[in-house]
Amino acid sequence: MSLDPGARRAILDAVDALREESVETLQRLVRCPSTLGNEAPALEEMARLYASLGLAPRRIPTDPAALAAHPGFSPPLIGYEGRDNVVAVHAPRGARKGRSLVLQGHVDVVPEGAAEMWTTPPFAPAIRDGRMYGRGAGDMKAGLVSACMAFKALRLAGLQPAAEVQMHAVVEEECTGNGALACMLALPKADAVIIPEPGPGVDGLYTAEVGVVWAWVTVSGRPAHVRDMQAGINAIEAATFIAARFKDYEAEMNRAERIHPAFRGVNHPVNVNLGTIEGGEWNSSVPTRARIGLRVGVMMGYTAAQARADIERLVADASRDERLRGARVKLEFKGFMADPCLFDTEAEIVRLARRSYAEATGGTLRDYPATGLTDGRHFVLHQGTPVACFGPDAQDIHGIDENVGLESMHGITRTIALTLAEWCGVERSEA
Repeated sequence: MSLDPGARRAILDAVDALREESVETLQRLVRCPSTLGNEAPALEEMARLYASLGLAPRRIPTDPAALAAHPGFSPPLIGYEGRDNVVAVHAPRGARKGRSLVLQGHVDVVPEGAAEMWTTPPFAPAIRDGRMYGRGAGDMKAGLVSACMAFKALRLAGLQPAAEVQMHAVVEEECTGNGALACMLALPKADAVIIPEPGPGVDGLYTAEVGVVWAWVTVSGRPAHVRDMQAGINAIEAATFIAARFKDYEAEMNRAERIHPAFRGVNHPVNVNLGTIEGGEWNSSVPTRARIGLRVGVMMGYTAAQARADIERLVADASRDERLRGARVKLEFKGFMADPCLFDTEAEIVRLARRSYAEATGGTLRDYPATGLTDGRHFVLHQGTPVACFGPDAQDIHGIDENVGLESMHGITRTIALTLAEWCGVERSEA
């Protein structure tokens, strides 16, 4: 639906007028340390933000029992009490004139790591050289703010979408994606989805993403005093021995003939990460138990179920090694059980986003085949809904001194506002 040039100019002027408010809103969100299990303050902030847009926020629970049979479900790490997803829905005054849209993002962030290594505290947002620093500033609270401010800009311009717009603020994008799945299933299917996930140091458009499987290996050995260590079985050494077996697997999965064309030119797209290790009781005791957490990437053309079977085989083979004789090995799958996803870059919503970005910024969105994953897979794989996943320039996400470019965030807000207006059409605002 074409957009009147006067409305287009008014919308962009409105976005520009909201620049300072956007920064302040992002600061409030970054101050919420919304790691796994602690998302409630960020969800409350999103509910207030949706209400400020003239929308009625509502809660959507994530119910594992209701989701367990769905192919997009991943076994959770903890319970969901007290951290229900927040959504809000805009409806046009009369019969819709345009196409419906979901604006989706996640509030959860990964742990900050060693806080003393940060230049400024991870949950005390700081602005330096035009960038905001703080855990979650880039991944992906800036994107959430951009989506909300884009909607607000239409209202400030005296307009509103002429079709339904759903706003989703979800949990657990960083470990299961179950929050996104719950919201997707609870609300009507839309004509398209925008997810403003960050680009890797550039304003990026996701073209594909790998799948991910999380596995946990617990080894129980035989404790002994260190003076008799040969009589014991060191659980930590046994666990790291099992983890080492995945290096050959990683190399095999990265062989050129296994790489999907969408990832050609990407160095080492399938990664296996030893992410956590815990165990042992005493420096002078052979440790009884150790537990490791693994993140295993899944290339396009392969499935999470196949990767799970590979993991089961690798752990079973390692467990039979003579060096682990007498040890007990337990394998669990909790967290991601996610298939890879190819985004349709020729979908109309994607082509519109590219064109809007060029008009809003004078630049070009950089294609980004992601070696991580997003919630976009649910809409594509399990609902058949086209997704435009693009967002601002973020650096050091999941690392120390995570940050996002504020000018880049502003450009993404302008892009979403134009895309929203043209995709949904506009009518005069009720306000």
